[in-house]
Amino acid sequence: MVDRAAMRLVPLFAATLLACAGAQPEPPLSTPPAPSVAPAPSPSASAPVVTTKLPMNVKRPVVDTLFGETIADPFRWLEDSDSAETKAWTDLQNQRTRAYLDGGEVRAKLKVRIDELLSIGFVSSPVLRTGTAGKKKQPRRYFHVRREGKQDQPIVYVREGLAGKDRPLLDPTTFGSDKTSALDWWYVSPDGALVAYGASVSGNEQSTLYLRDVATGADIADEIPRTRMASVAWLPDNSGFYYTREPEPGSVPKEEEHYHRKVYEHRVGRHWKHDPLVFPLAGDTRWKMTDVPAVVLSPSGRHLVVRMSHGWAKSSVLIKDLKGKGDFVTMVTGVDALFDPMFHRGDVLFLRTNDGAPNYKLYRVDPLKPARDAWKEIVPEGKDPIRDFDAAGDALFLSYLHKASSRLERRTLDGKLVSEVALGGIATASVPHGDLDGDEAMFEVQSYAMPPAIHRVDLKKGQTSVFAKIDAPIDPASIAIEQIEAKSKDGTVVTAFVVHKKDTPRDGSAPGILYGYGGFNISQTPSFNRTVYSFLERGGVYCVANLRGGAEYGETWHRAGMLDKKQNVFDDAIAVAEALVAQKWVSPKRLAALGGSNGGLLVGALVTQRPELFRAAVSAVPLLDMLRYHHFLIAKMWIPEYGSPEEAAAFKWLKAYSPYHRVVDGTAYPAVLFMTAESDSRVDPMHARKMTARLQEATSSDKPILVRIETKAGHGAGKPRHKQLEELSDQYTFLFKELGL
Repeated sequence: MVDRAAMRLVPLFAATLLACAGAQPEPPLSTPPAPSVAPAPSPSASAPVVTTKLPMNVKRPVVDTLFGETIADPFRWLEDSDSAETKAWTDLQNQRTRAYLDGGEVRAKLKVRIDELLSIGFVSSPVLRTGTAGKKKQPRRYFHVRREGKQDQPIVYVREGLAGKDRPLLDPTTFGSDKTSALDWWYVSPDGALVAYGASVSGNEQSTLYLRDVATGADIADEIPRTRMASVAWLPDNSGFYYTREPEPGSVPKEEEHYHRKVYEHRVGRHWKHDPLVFPLAGDTRWKMTDVPAVVLSPSGRHLVVRMSHGWAKSSVLIKDLKGKGDFVTMVTGVDALFDPMFHRGDVLFLRTNDGAPNYKLYRVDPLKPARDAWKEIVPEGKDPIRDFDAAGDALFLSYLHKASSRLERRTLDGKLVSEVALGGIATASVPHGDLDGDEAMFEVQSYAMPPAIHRVDLKKGQTSVFAKIDAPIDPASIAIEQIEAKSKDGTVVTAFVVHKKDTPRDGSAPGILYGYGGFNISQTPSFNRTVYSFLERGGVYCVANLRGGAEYGETWHRAGMLDKKQNVFDDAIAVAEALVAQKWVSPKRLAALGGSNGGLLVGALVTQRPELFRAAVSAVPLLDMLRYHHFLIAKMWIPEYGSPEEAAAFKWLKAYSPYHRVVDGTAYPAVLFMTAESDSRVDPMHARKMTARLQEATSSDKPILVRIETKAGHGAGKPRHKQLEELSDQYTFLFKELGL
């Protein structure tokens, strides 16, 4: 999260699925043999027999009466992560899972291949900064993230001038002795002299803010705790910044320590405890404890904007003239819509919103006239949703989604269309960005068969060239990418990408993976997932569904998959699975469901609603008990998306799909692997523990129900390569064994 991403509606619950750890790819060994597609396997073909009824799954029912209904919870004791009984249960379950995964030769061979694939590098679009020394301009600095080979973590590099050499600036492996240290976020000062960054350990994302001097590569003394997923806005003279922080322990009830985020002002060299509170001030009762502030400052330093996010479908925007004596002025609040602000040179304020425009439109605003009736619409709503926007020099760039694939436009700062930016087919592109007065812009492009490449736009000549790219020993010409349609239960047409080797037979014999997410306004667009090639090269079919709840088709699509309409998400995924079968891509005997986070909830719903449709399932860091989810960690933040079980209407729809409560004794469930982590600070591992015990008790099939509980790992962000290698090897070993590969 850098620069303008500070103002993005950060979900605090991202889709950081293990399978998508492809963000850090690897190269294949030698050319793999031609895939041979085996017939549908017998259950757990090369795996040891794993019994499902286990003596450690002791039932101690707790009975709640909610809105007149009696709810039995047989495994509530597994919610206590610190109890000796839960730890003993975890050890026994992990031993059982290891016996299954380590049996035979599958994992050892797969790990070699996954290791190769994870060695394919990663590169991100750079942040550009032009500084001055006295009155002399310094060479432009390019800050970008790259990971190569077997580096354990991506590194932030800085390059002096376009033709300069990269040097490492922020290397998480040097942050301390703990090999799980991670770089959570970073923000570069206006002249590129300092970088504020957040670091944490064990995947817990409990960031501490540090300041690094770019010239020396050393940290200065400033250190600020409690800056999880911070938003930072530098002052124009580098003397300090505005930032967001969680409350100090003890200042609020313990269960609220991850909420009540506020905005403070920090000056370089000042102890953080002396930082003045900026927003919201004491006595301002307009905001809920789960509202999340983000900050953006105009280039002159005169105007400070705070955007308050009320979940993933609603936000407020306030502005303050720092040269005046007044307080914040409310630009918009109480409107059931999203507002996304950005400043450019001349203190021009742009606002993207879906208010009255589900596909979004763009306004230009004079910050001295912030009233709504003074806003000027410069880009109207179109057929494709505006995914993002940014500016560089005299250019305004917009990225759109067309059938879940990117397209880019260049416009003037007044919104007039100049040209399309060619991408060359189905791909995902970041919006081009640069610095205030620069003559270049950068953007990233990737697809299922194309690793990330960074493109540079010469704003004067209009020419595009490659700034950086990743070489991958994968022949894109051998990969086919198709987009299919499926009709959901209510008649809605749902799209999905199908990725496979061109010589994979389409007769229903191929093994398949259906991946989905469907929530929090997060789009599933074409991305380079390195490790999925271990599956494709063996004749696998990989399908990514564009489910409602995401943003692929605008805000209408998002809202059709949240709150009381959440069942639409599961119906969409079922429709895509049925289409894969009907179109003879796969058969239910060789189809697996895969998802993580909110996607782990999706997998839980698929397994409990349509168990006969899947041979296997992997549910990573999932939510599964939807009647108690809001009691743990930061989950109250997700109430705007899911609803509160403490309200009668929401209780009804949550209970109807809650996977833990949908398990039926005697049902033949598919093989399931739950993957979770003890240090997850977003989704409590109690979900996976309770669901594992419940399914093991209930299933009538001989297919394994397993759980993998990692120590010193979190939800997925910042996970080092060595842990990715072990987790992905386990994930694919399970899928290969169950799908007969």
